[in-house]
Amino acid sequence: MSDINNNSTVDYEDVSSDYLEQRQLKKGVAGWILLASLGVSYVISGDFAGWNFGLAQGGFGGMLIATILMGVMYSFMIFGLAELSASLPTAGGGYSFARRAMGPWGGFLTGTAILLEYSIAPAAIAVFIGAYVNEIFGLNGPLIYAACYIIFVGIHLFGAGEALKIMMGITGVAVIALLVFALGLIPHFDINNLLDIAVNEQAVGASAFLPEGYIGIWSAIPFAIWLFLAVEGVPLAAEETTNPGRDMPKGIITAMGILIVFATLVLFLAPGVAGSEMMKDHGAPLVGALQVVYGENSSIATFVNIVGLFGLIASFFSIIFAYSRQVFALSRAGYLPRILSVTGKRKVPSMALIIPGIIGFLLSLTGEGDLMITMAVFGATISYALMMMSHIILRKKEPELERPYRTPGGTLTTGIAFILAIGAFISTFFVSLEAAMWSAVFYAILVAYFAFYSRHHLVGKVPEEEFAAIARAESELAE
Repeated sequence: MSDINNNSTVDYEDVSSDYLEQRQLKKGVAGWILLASLGVSYVISGDFAGWNFGLAQGGFGGMLIATILMGVMYSFMIFGLAELSASLPTAGGGYSFARRAMGPWGGFLTGTAILLEYSIAPAAIAVFIGAYVNEIFGLNGPLIYAACYIIFVGIHLFGAGEALKIMMGITGVAVIALLVFALGLIPHFDINNLLDIAVNEQAVGASAFLPEGYIGIWSAIPFAIWLFLAVEGVPLAAEETTNPGRDMPKGIITAMGILIVFATLVLFLAPGVAGSEMMKDHGAPLVGALQVVYGENSSIATFVNIVGLFGLIASFFSIIFAYSRQVFALSRAGYLPRILSVTGKRKVPSMALIIPGIIGFLLSLTGEGDLMITMAVFGATISYALMMMSHIILRKKEPELERPYRTPGGTLTTGIAFILAIGAFISTFFVSLEAAMWSAVFYAILVAYFAFYSRHHLVGKVPEEEFAAIARAESELAE
């Protein structure tokens, strides 16, 4: 059976009657509080490490402006995703939104960009976990990275409900570490420390505020994104949510509000106490800032170092959940090999957890955390632009679609997020052409797989494809 959509032919294959029975997720394991916790846990590692590399690219001023721009982009995007996830609650998240709006090609391009982001981000986080473990125990390298993947993929194999509750507990501990960090440094904040990076006199617009000039703002954007990266993954839990129409908007918007507060605290306090020059390439910036005030072996620095591991672990743990659900949805629909979406008695997609985990571990062996941040941002920003385009298209194409939640400002809000996402995508080439090109190669390989093989072997019975078929039928009847 063929389907002509967006001038591209795709073919659907018949599958056995028990195909979907073998690919079931556990329903009703997440309410809005758990979803908000999931959104925070996706991102919280970015508060503990990685964001500070943006200080090296643009100084405090460049990083501050980049963070404000990305905070606006994410906030506006979250409003759009709140509407889409309440209207189309499937495990495909952004892929399913784009599939409905732009057909199979749009869906695959979006889902693959999200997959690129979520498969690489844990590898970067594993490197940062290694840096924190090294501060405590003097251990780092492949054994630490392997332990991360083995332990936390293993926990996910026990079941989504159990994993999400453990994740919520880990996130709570990480939040305590951030609060201790903030309370410990607020009395020692000095605004002059923010501007201690030497000015590059050759850069256009260079000043103490923008030591690398205007271009530094562009170059800092991928690291500003690290303060919010992956919060858009909350809709991937839609099929496991108690009441998606109510819980999805409430959960994801609450998470975004919390993340803005955390981003503000770390961006000002760490360099405002220890100096931007010291923080710009520190492996554990929060710990480093506390050590400046309280001493290297102080109890407060040790506490934040140890407990700060929970922040990195929380994001590592939760993004494993995210990549497994994205792989599950794409595989269930035939876009990726179908074996990846098979679930067992515990309703967990085992191969969708294990295979990307192996790939991520191999990437972590490079030890290039900042390079992998840029690679993850490359995929993320493509998906952001496509998801916002999906919101705009669906508002125009399907005005009667049931929308339990509606985006404030409508398509103007998501249009602004779309423009900022395009700008953020371009910024990855300023930071590291190597990282951007490697990301483009991985992306091209997956697109080639779809173009030459999987688009001729799709499955029509899955939710995302059935939603699209219903929408087409209703459109034809209306004509």
